[in-house]
Amino acid sequence: MSVRNKILLVDGMALLFRGFYATAFRGNFMKTKQGVPTNGIYQFLRYFLDAVEKFAPTHVVCCWDMGSKTFRTDLFAGYKANRGEPPEELIPQFDLVKEVVAAFDMPNVGVENFEADDCIGTLAQLYKIENDVLILTGDQDILQLVDDGIEVAIMKKGQGNYDVFTNDNFHEKRGISPKQIIDLKGLMGDTSDNYPGVKGIGKKTALKLIKEYDSIDNLLQNMEQLPKGVRNKIETNMDMLQLSRELAEIKCDVPINCSLETAVWQYDKNKINDKFMELDFTHMVKLIG
Repeated sequence: MSVRNKILLVDGMALLFRGFYATAFRGNFMKTKQGVPTNGIYQFLRYFLDAVEKFAPTHVVCCWDMGSKTFRTDLFAGYKANRGEPPEELIPQFDLVKEVVAAFDMPNVGVENFEADDCIGTLAQLYKIENDVLILTGDQDILQLVDDGIEVAIMKKGQGNYDVFTNDNFHEKRGISPKQIIDLKGLMGDTSDNYPGVKGIGKKTALKLIKEYDSIDNLLQNMEQLPKGVRNKIETNMDMLQLSRELAEIKCDVPINCSLETAVWQYDKNKINDKFMELDFTHMVKLIG
């Protein structure tokens, strides 16, 4: 029996944004001698290296959003429209963090018109057949990808704390199956991504309906059994229900391929040292063995 590889798929934006805001609230932007802010990258590295030490992957791939315009904004102009421009101190760190990832000889993966989630979903489906996949993120949306061979580690408050979701523990933790998250969000919407779902149906009602009817399709086939108020809300918002479900679903057929040979977790320490020195990360050097 062949030994299965352990592949870590990193949600790059989730780590970078989290790292930026975890340090920026103190006004601690850290800068290079040239004045380029690096606080998000520094914290990204701390999160990332901690996860590598804890989960010991054989392969690592880092996935990125490629701008705010995607097929989802084409479907619904309001998608994520509630989010302002990124802070000016973060903007130069977007390209720079990818240079740091490349210094570790890790692939940076991103596809125009799709989100990092879609790249992660596609690669996870591809890799899970012969390998064990672990997704590192702070984004709960990715939980819909949990499956045989795919686990998700959600970063919690404080470095080194993770909530790991597997096919075996998912129902116990959430009361539904991973795939049902898509239908749940179709009903209740998502305020952080700015789509409404069915107006007037919140998380509690949505969860109750999904537990009772299993899916939106089954729910719609049994509308006559629903309380009148709930039925009216669904009938009035039918288009938005279907659209919200489409927005919530992570695409797992994005046109990408990332050969595992390019993702083996091994690096040239000198190359990383050079990058760290360029960024004035002198005390970061000791974190890489």
